Amino acid sequence: MSEDLLRSGDYARKQIYCPSRVVAWSHGSRFQLALRLATAGRGGRLLDYGCGDGTFVAMAHADFAEAAGFDVHAGQVAECATRLGHLPGVRFGLTRDLAGAGENGRWTIVTCMEVLEHCVETERRRVLDELARLVDPAGTVIISAPIEVGPSLAAKQCFRALAGLRGQGDYRHRERYAPFELLRSVLGSGVRRVAVEAVGPDGPYRYYGHKGFDFRELQREINERFSIDRRLFTPLPMLGPLLNSQVWFVCRRR
Repeated sequence: MSEDLLRSGDYARKQIYCPSRVVAWSHGSRFQLALRLATAGRGGRLLDYGCGDGTFVAMAHADFAEAAGFDVHAGQVAECATRLGHLPGVRFGLTRDLAGAGENGRWTIVTCMEVLEHCVETERRRVLDELARLVDPAGTVIISAPIEVGPSLAAKQCFRALAGLRGQGDYRHRERYAPFELLRSVLGSGVRRVAVEAVGPDGPYRYYGHKGFDFRELQREINERFSIDRRLFTPLPMLGPLLNSQVWFVCRRR
């Protein structure tokens, strides 16, 4: 896989190729862990649910007979197909197209990374149910989400502010916390989430930013649908949820 091809992706350019070494290191370790976890299904079929700019599909496709990326955004899917559709065994589509019965239980590895924190509660639970439907009964679902509570949040907000001042990535448009909100979140109490209204291929929809997301609530919902084999953290695995950017759940269907 050529580095130039990866760099051409909008998210990859802002994340794993960000001029900020901290941002690049954090997101780079995220993709490297995802690759290591996904190799458990080498030779099978890979589905990246909420594929964004297709970076993970591009990085992982050589290990799979088929690698597909699906996203809610029609423009994003079209851009992925143009940039990456020529890669062997790779295809892209809209998540709404996964409703067909032909997709049930078809996928050896299903990844859903940095997606569920943006879903309103009913949509998040629907997506989790869909992941359970799509994965092969003997397959693996890999979910990652940001850590936005506890001491980790204070460190992340500092780095986000610094990157914003330097004009790196999209951090100039980061979500702000009032001092009391930040204190509550660092202490683990959380703050109220506020949904944003937007229009997608299926009409109006609502979504969240990162502010107020609590991975512990997501973990409870995952545990209702899957057996969680492992819970991991990046970029500093030994530090657990205290000073890490992302949490990972490696799951099997119940």
